[in-house]
Amino acid sequence: KIQPLVSIVMNCYNGEKYLNEAIDSVYNQTYQNWEIIFWDNASNDKSAIIAKSYDSKLKYYKGEKTVSLGLARNMALDECNGDYVAFLDVDDMWLKEKLEILTLKLQK
Repeated sequence: KIQPLVSIVMNCYNGEKYLNEAIDSVYNQTYQNWEIIFWDNASNDKSAIIAKSYDSKLKYYKGEKTVSLGLARNMALDECNGDYVAFLDVDDMWLKEKLEILTLKLQK
């Protein structure tokens, strides 16, 4: 059985403080068929360097100017390829089973 792809939208504006922990919480998931759509909302800190240090499962996009979170999320959603979409804030972390539990519930 093919596992559905989950697109994880991360919108970031100057989120370097907890960014590694947030991204690592996705990479540490027990469910591995995911992509991160990372939308940099014209940050001027080290967010871009941090995000770009990951592999191709994290797709980095940068807006030309800072816009509202709603608009930034809509732009990120346009880049999603997944069957499902989840949102992760740059100052949040997921437990390692989150996507596994989520996808099992959605497939029932």
